[in-house]
Amino acid sequence: MIAKESCLLCQIAANKIPSYKVYEDELTLAVLDVNGANPGHCFVIPKNHYPIIEQVPDEELGNHFIVANKISSAIFETLRVQGTNIFVRNGVPAGQQVAHFMINVIPRKENDNVNLQWKPRQLSEEEMSTVELKLKEQVKGRGIQKTQKAKSAKSQETPKPKPVTDDEDDYFMRQLRRIP
Repeated sequence: MIAKESCLLCQIAANKIPSYKVYEDELTLAVLDVNGANPGHCFVIPKNHYPIIEQVPDEELGNHFIVANKISSAIFETLRVQGTNIFVRNGVPAGQQVAHFMINVIPRKENDNVNLQWKPRQLSEEEMSTVELKLKEQVKGRGIQKTQKAKSAKSQETPKPKPVTDDEDDYFMRQLRRIP
């Protein structure tokens, strides 16, 4: 595939371009963004080449977002930031510059001059209803309900309560301390 061979992020994943790796497993790689918005800005990418999120298999996509969540937690604890932005630029009009799916994790502090704001647009009630109906119809045929039904069936089984360990208690306390 020509796109994969010329893809900057595929080359990083294949170790053909040096990078500052912060995490790696068989599916996912997280590296520091050398042109990041703030120190510690990471991007999480699949090792396989997928230009946009819709092409990433669900099983892989879940892993990538789990890694992004772990990176965010590590950023909070290590860099002592007050927040993170976790987002995807999906397609050129959304600001995607490399044709390879990635999740950005940006450390944030108050008054850091990173601007991710937009001017809200107020839609009419009719416009909202029209968009809602169109999206509901499209989402209905995409297997989302099947996944939720499967989860509902599993949740009817009586789960065994999981004991809280000292590690979990420490984790929750660390999470509470990081809230500004």
